[in-house]
Amino acid sequence: MDVGDSLNPAIDIGQVEGAFTQGLGLFTMEEVVYLKNGKLFTTGPGAYKIPSCNDIPIELNVTLMDSTPNPRAIFNSKAVGEPPLFLAGSVFFAIKDAIRSARISRGHHPVFDLWAPATAERIRLACKDQFTEMAKEKMKNKYPEKKERSERWNVVP
Repeated sequence: MDVGDSLNPAIDIGQVEGAFTQGLGLFTMEEVVYLKNGKLFTTGPGAYKIPSCNDIPIELNVTLMDSTPNPRAIFNSKAVGEPPLFLAGSVFFAIKDAIRSARISRGHHPVFDLWAPATAERIRLACKDQFTEMAKEKMKNKYPEKKERSERWNVVP
């Protein structure tokens, strides 16, 4: 990770690990859900899932680049919080690639939409099999006005 001239490598590594974990939640768990009246339902971690110790990698290797100073910043430093947040996008795209592989092996079209966060529900529906098709059909009959893209099993009435 390019952090410029690190003032404290231990803190910078902790920042990278924390931002990656936050990104993991952003791209795979933290789904924003609204009530039908437009009010936000997921107003905090009590209403939606955030990464826990069982969700993060047991081994997460972080390496800081050697002396890549930023002459325009204080002590030649660089941003260390935001860039690793988007490294977690690699997890999202690995999931998408695995779904694509599953779809191909079942004879389905390899091109599909997957919206972030890639929740367990969205992953399961995207893999497409007889059970997900039955669930989609039931949802379509129950909520005929809903379009396929916005279908959810966790809609709050």
